[in-house]
Amino acid sequence: MQNRENMDHIESIEKTAREKRKDLLCELVADRQYVPMKEKELAMLMQVPREERGELRCLLEELLVEGRLTVNAQGKYKKPDGQILTGTFISHAKGFGFVEVEELSEDLYIPQEMTGGAFYGDKVQVVLLNSGNAGGRSREAREGIRTETRTTARVLRVLTRGITQVVGIYQKSRNFGFVTPDNRRLSQDIFVPQEWSKGAVTGHKVVVEITDYGSGDRNPQGKVTEILGHVNDPGVDILSIVRGYELPEGFGEKVLNQAERVSQEVSGADMAGRRDLREQQLITIDGEDAKDLDDAVSVTFDGEYYRLGVHIADVTNYVQEGSALDREALKRGTSVYLVDRVIPMLPHVLSNGICSLNEGVDRLALSCLMTIDLRGNITDYEICESVIRVRHRMSYTGVKRLLTEEGLTEKESSFAEYAQLLPMLREMEALSALLRKKRWERGGIDFDFPECKILLDEKGMPQEIQPYERNVATRMIEDFMLAANETVAQHFYWQELPFVYRVHQAPDQDKIQKLAAFLHNFGYYIKNIGQMGGRAAGGRENIRRDRAKGRPADIHPKEIQKLLQKVEGEPEEAMISRLTLRSMKQAKYSTECDGHFGLACQQYCHFTSPIRRYPDLQIHRIIKEQLRGRLNEERVRHYRDILPEVANQSSRLERRADEAERETDKLKKVQYMEERIGEVYEGVVSGVTAWGIYVELPNTVEGLVHVSRLPGDYYCYHEDSYEMVGEATGRVFGLGQPVAVRVAGTDRLLRTIDFDLAEDGEAEL
Repeated sequence: MQNRENMDHIESIEKTAREKRKDLLCELVADRQYVPMKEKELAMLMQVPREERGELRCLLEELLVEGRLTVNAQGKYKKPDGQILTGTFISHAKGFGFVEVEELSEDLYIPQEMTGGAFYGDKVQVVLLNSGNAGGRSREAREGIRTETRTTARVLRVLTRGITQVVGIYQKSRNFGFVTPDNRRLSQDIFVPQEWSKGAVTGHKVVVEITDYGSGDRNPQGKVTEILGHVNDPGVDILSIVRGYELPEGFGEKVLNQAERVSQEVSGADMAGRRDLREQQLITIDGEDAKDLDDAVSVTFDGEYYRLGVHIADVTNYVQEGSALDREALKRGTSVYLVDRVIPMLPHVLSNGICSLNEGVDRLALSCLMTIDLRGNITDYEICESVIRVRHRMSYTGVKRLLTEEGLTEKESSFAEYAQLLPMLREMEALSALLRKKRWERGGIDFDFPECKILLDEKGMPQEIQPYERNVATRMIEDFMLAANETVAQHFYWQELPFVYRVHQAPDQDKIQKLAAFLHNFGYYIKNIGQMGGRAAGGRENIRRDRAKGRPADIHPKEIQKLLQKVEGEPEEAMISRLTLRSMKQAKYSTECDGHFGLACQQYCHFTSPIRRYPDLQIHRIIKEQLRGRLNEERVRHYRDILPEVANQSSRLERRADEAERETDKLKKVQYMEERIGEVYEGVVSGVTAWGIYVELPNTVEGLVHVSRLPGDYYCYHEDSYEMVGEATGRVFGLGQPVAVRVAGTDRLLRTIDFDLAEDGEAEL
């Protein structure tokens, strides 16, 4: 311990000295008499010995990343001319781009001549050129909602490359080839010398490793590393998305060997010291095709209190910190659920075997045992290591039938075995209603958008798209998991221990202001928002100052909840719900407990899915060490060191998985509509942009009616009301409006569907 303290003291001294040297460099560059110099000139001016110039280079690199220095095209260092920010570059097919900066609510616009050689996904350093009205757009604008805020920036330098490989279609020429990227945000084809083509021919889907990122007048260059197959071969479409997002598929030999060595039975040694809950009536409720069952529940009621047990598979017992299995799980971050496959975080031998809470076998778990009164308050709880045995493996559909359909009796063969569970299921239903009411009273927001299930044939072609909606059983499990997640988060927050929280910050002022202005057109109001501009004199200036300082909106989640309740059942419900959701920030993982706006709670975490989410697996380790009294100073320091990167990486990988899942759904929807060109459907306007209106069908398929295909000569887009108005006809198209459309065409590469307007009453569905 003493040696560790000495090492920490030495590291602290070295860090302080390093910061002083960086401060001296900044003072030198900021001096009025300083003229921009290259690294070598700075070294000579400062009389840095040749053997120490490597250290000088490192200091200069750090100052560039921190934004305290900048370097021009000639490699000369100088003081930044404007505010320096770091973000992610998002290119556009037309050559310009945007930079996402985490602390800003809106993206920065990068003109084509100022991209600085940045490629899609690169981490870049930019300098702001103005504070507005110069050509940028907000993140919503990329989804078809324009705004007035337009901040321009210039890329100073590329810090790290975001992608190293591209998936696309190969086109062969006589002495070389080109790859047209699947990612349409990449504005240039990839040049491939013939000797690097790996024998690819025109029409092959290939993976290309980028060897040269090119410049303004020169295409990027690469070499083919894998031929996925012909563009029309079955399965190549989804495989292309998998490769395009660099999703890991198979596991390495070392990981698989380690997984195979794990015992498939719970031993007596494993059970030692654990709470034995095997005699309790525990059940799992999941989808019919689920194989990795990581949560079980139990409920009892004594007339005054409910006892809710949420029992989560103890995956950490088999995935040790720092092991090959753990490193691979951290690298993946999450399981990815594509339309035709699952890419798991852990090998199936674990996730479907010893770590799955299968019916009738002993399993290790972490249990959150809660006592809940008749008002939905959690009056007492205990978190413990346990050994459990699930009595019944049930499905959402089966539980829904048992709870909602009359006439089911013990004589029905398919349900007779579950008749004994009906009393507990009724108690679960009642407890779920209490918990949901409690969450509603404090302002929890519930966005209930229809999801879909796409059914494929043996060749991977879509045969049916079914809307998937939540039912009494799915809501029950959701309510119980939310209760456990919140209870665990509160427990560790008040102990001031290092932890990974799930946070959802309050929305920004400008987004709520714009939402409130739009809702005013429909006669809806958000409390205290509509009057913001009319505060004491200088109200608008106050709002601008709030925005500049990054202050959240002056709004409670209960006001959003009230809005959604008011529009429930109204024609504009779906439209207002979508716009409200787009006004929210994205949830993420963090070591700082910043609260969860959507759930209207101060402490929240992800505890209930360690098989498929790495943050859950990570906090299980912390929970077990705390329960066993092993969270000493060294372990606390260890977690404080590693958890920020765990949270950041998990958030990034979660976004990657979400995007890949959306892309596979979009692709299969395009393929489904390919076979239905010319057919007519009823839908509703789901989006209005300057280039046309988007229409969503009941099965969740969405397509565009281009402005050029609207009836009449000229249409004008009204941004404030999200309406398209025909100047000649006076016809208005607004969000939520029912319309009949005919399928006009599809594009697999762009994953888009084009509609034409059809006559009312012509629809077949």
